[in-house]
Amino acid sequence: MKLKGERVASDLLKELAMILLVDAKDEDFKYVTLTYATVTNDLSFAKVYFTTLDNENKDKVLKDLNNASGYFRSSLAGKLNIRHIPEIRFVYDESIEYGQKIEKIIEKINEE
Repeated sequence: MKLKGERVASDLLKELAMILLVDAKDEDFKYVTLTYATVTNDLSFAKVYFTTLDNENKDKVLKDLNNASGYFRSSLAGKLNIRHIPEIRFVYDESIEYGQKIEKIIEKINEE
C-alpha cells in the first residue's frame, strides 16, 4: 500500500470508529472494535477488520456492518478530505482469537 493509501486507511479507520461510537443507532455496533483497514491503490475499495466483545453475535454484526456500509460512506463523505469515498467491506478479524489460542498452547507446554 502506498503512503496515500495508508493515510486514507488510517483516517478511514479513525472516523469509522467515531461514527460507530457516536452516530450509529444499532446497539451491537457499540461493542465493535475496529482493528485494521486496507485500501486499494486506486482508493476505490477498503477492507475494514473488526472484532466484537460478543462472539456469539459476530455473524449478525458482520452482516449488519456490511448492510450499513452505504450509511458509513455517506457519513465519511463530510469527514474525509478525499474526492471519492471507497467502497467499504467489513471482515471479522480472527487474529486475536488465534493469538489467544497460541497463548493457551504455550501456557500448557510450560506447565508440563
